[in-house]
Amino acid sequence: MSFTVELRGLEVPGRHGVLAEERERERVFLFDISFDVSDSALSDRIEDAVDYRDVAACVREVSDGHRYNLVEALAAGVADAIVGRFPVDWVRVQARKPGLEVAGLRLGEAVAVVERAR
Repeated sequence: MSFTVELRGLEVPGRHGVLAEERERERVFLFDISFDVSDSALSDRIEDAVDYRDVAACVREVSDGHRYNLVEALAAGVADAIVGRFPVDWVRVQARKPGLEVAGLRLGEAVAVVERAR
């Protein structure tokens, strides 16, 4: 048996983007992360579970560790780090870059979704 854990609306500051002004000004990126874990969490002991505080810290480390041009590459970097660092069978990372202006038009957000499996 496995369980899916979801973290929704994780706010992580970053300086990612193609344009110089995007890389100069910090903005908030939003992450929705889902991952499957084994039933070992049924023990109700944090030591037996994937601690989502550690997952959130991992997302921050990936964001802080590299300036990505594309939100797609940012999402993939986070997904790869989670699969590589935690005992998860599958992860889905949705990275959102809100409050954009594209071609003179307001865009609510750009979104990239990446899935990885062990």
